[in-house]
Amino acid sequence: MRIGLIRHGLTDWNAAGRIQGQTDIPLNGEGREQAERLGRRLLTEEYQWDYIITSGLSRAQETGEIISKLLNVPLLEPDARLKERAFGQIEGLTSEERVARWGKSWETLDLGQEQIADIQIRALDFLEDLWSAYPDQNVLIVTHGAFLANLLTALFKDRYTERIGNLSLTILEKERDDWSPLLYNCTRHLSLDTAKQPE
Repeated sequence: MRIGLIRHGLTDWNAAGRIQGQTDIPLNGEGREQAERLGRRLLTEEYQWDYIITSGLSRAQETGEIISKLLNVPLLEPDARLKERAFGQIEGLTSEERVARWGKSWETLDLGQEQIADIQIRALDFLEDLWSAYPDQNVLIVTHGAFLANLLTALFKDRYTERIGNLSLTILEKERDDWSPLLYNCTRHLSLDTAKQPE
């Protein structure tokens, strides 16, 4: 089984440096173009994908819909376990606004953020159910940056610490008990001139 972990495309809040969390912010025009670029890249690669699952938040859902149409791959029902980490009172705020309200140590405060252990539990629970349901299939998963960072930490400890980019692609393969990374946080499709390639 292979899974392709995709962070949704750019939103206006991403561009402004605002934490989104579970606030449902849509893709912007650039985010839609990013999704199309990844879809066109996937059309040219050896990996074949059987299904796409998203978190259900509109920025992930629309990213999945764009890729689904380009690849002609079924989009399954969203799974709420793929939602972004809930960030409580800091959702919608920039770094400067967070520091202005709570000081430089705001990350140590309880401001309603979902606990790291809880997001990792739901992420690993999702993977186990996916493996049980589709052990011989390859599935694209469209989700969120903090979710992906915490999932990768749960799987690989501190092996991967690079910030997860918008519309990045990470591919993991599972045989028996362990997940092995084949590709990590790759965004080369965003710098290639894929827009002019024939479809």
